[in-house]
Amino acid sequence: MDFDFKTLLVILVVVLIIFGGKKLRSIGDDLGHAVRGFKKAMNEGEKDETDAAAGSRQIRSEGTDAEFSETKTSSQASKTGRDA
Repeated sequence: MDFDFKTLLVILVVVLIIFGGKKLRSIGDDLGHAVRGFKKAMNEGEKDETDAAAGSRQIRSEGTDAEFSETKTSSQASKTGRDA
C-alpha cells in the first residue's frame, strides 16, 4: 500500500473534520506526554541497571543448603501398594 502526499492530506482533513481542532490538539498533547513519560522511564530503567551492575554483590550463605526428605513418586507408591 503506497501512501503519497495527497492520501495523507485527505486522511488529515477527514480526521480534522471528525475530531475537530481542539480535540485533535488535546490528543496530540496527551500522546506527547505519554511518549516523554515512556522515554523517561526507559532512561531511569537503564540508569538503575547500570547502578545495580556496578554495585552488585553476590550474597554467600555460610551454612549448607536445606535437606529435604525424599518423596515417593506415584510409580514407586504403586509398587509398594500404597497411593501417593
